[in-house]
Amino acid sequence: MPRSLVVKVTCGADAPERCNQGLTVAATAAAGGVPVSLWLTGEGAWLGVAGRPSFDLPHAVAPDELVATVLAAGSVTVCGQCAARREIAESDLRDGARIAGAARFVEEAMDDGVQALVY
Repeated sequence: MPRSLVVKVTCGADAPERCNQGLTVAATAAAGGVPVSLWLTGEGAWLGVAGRPSFDLPHAVAPDELVATVLAAGSVTVCGQCAARREIAESDLRDGARIAGAARFVEEAMDDGVQALVY
């Protein structure tokens, strides 16, 4: 079993079911004690912004709660290019979230014992 998990969510309200699947996997792993690094890219970048309403999906935990679960036990990163295109600054992010680029993602995904998933 991998020692840690990197989950990249490439969508948000534009593909709510796929987004929620990725967030659910990340939050479930974090709640189970697996070190998790959640990456929010594309429209998913908005989920890293503090106080921004997300979407509702029937029979699913709210995206905000899932991101908060990961933040409580792991890390949440918003893609640097995605943030720039949406004019999201570090000061806009949830407490504990950060902005980083592809080099950091590759570094995390290539560490020994890491499983990377992309949604």
